[in-house]
Amino acid sequence: MHIVLGGTGHIGSALAETLIKKGEPVTIISRDPKKKQQWEQKGAEVAIADALDVKRLQKIFNTGEKLFLLNPPADPSTDTVAQEKETLNAILTALGESQIKKVVAESTYGAQPGDGLGDLGVLYNMEQQLAEMNVPASIIRGAYYMSNWATSLATARESGIVYTFYPVDFKLPMVCPGDIGSVAARLMLEPVTQTGLHYVEGPQQYSATDVAEAFSAALGKDVKAVEIPETNWMQALKDAGFSEPAAKSMAAMTHVTLKEKYEDPNPVRGTTTLKAYIADLVESAA
Repeated sequence: MHIVLGGTGHIGSALAETLIKKGEPVTIISRDPKKKQQWEQKGAEVAIADALDVKRLQKIFNTGEKLFLLNPPADPSTDTVAQEKETLNAILTALGESQIKKVVAESTYGAQPGDGLGDLGVLYNMEQQLAEMNVPASIIRGAYYMSNWATSLATARESGIVYTFYPVDFKLPMVCPGDIGSVAARLMLEPVTQTGLHYVEGPQQYSATDVAEAFSAALGKDVKAVEIPETNWMQALKDAGFSEPAAKSMAAMTHVTLKEKYEDPNPVRGTTTLKAYIADLVESAA
């Protein structure tokens, strides 16, 4: 049995659907009972659980042999780092007390030590803790998610603008979450003893200008990228509903992305282009 933590999100759902199509048994862990029937109809078992419920997680983990671990993202209105550390600690505690034989874990490009770096620090700690546990683990470091641009659809449609904290022509590795899910499925099906660190990105690097052009094509109107200056980052994030600690973490991660390059000479490349992803996003929203 494959246990998928975060199975109803972009990555987890792509992973689960791929495994189901291959005839593999899958249990999806979700905290939303409303999604139970939908996934059962697709052929998965569904276990309802809160990520902080260690005993419940352990019980579910013990029904399978392999676990896909995606630490649930915290609500940006909270202290996101504190919240994500708490859920990660609960998940790893349950894992350490379970009979899981292998883990495939979702991390991120740029993961590194540091308490003020948001997900970069939290997921680096996850990698280190997994390395210290007596459970074989494959780590996926995913590039910048194309799905992060979903929140730009409204401004692209209404005012023809895509806002960005990056210089409009600054290119960085991006990836469709569904492509990460496909890679995760392959890793889940590998032998227990086969592990490693895998960088996953899309067919090429993209900029905010490329994002704007993709929205232009999908919406049939002119869309341009507009950079938000660094002096306005914190206020822009707070206006978007981020707490003070969450805004500081996001700003810190943006600094790291701008200053340091995290390139692997031989990444696993997904097949979904940015233009195709944005077109599908616009079509789905319509």
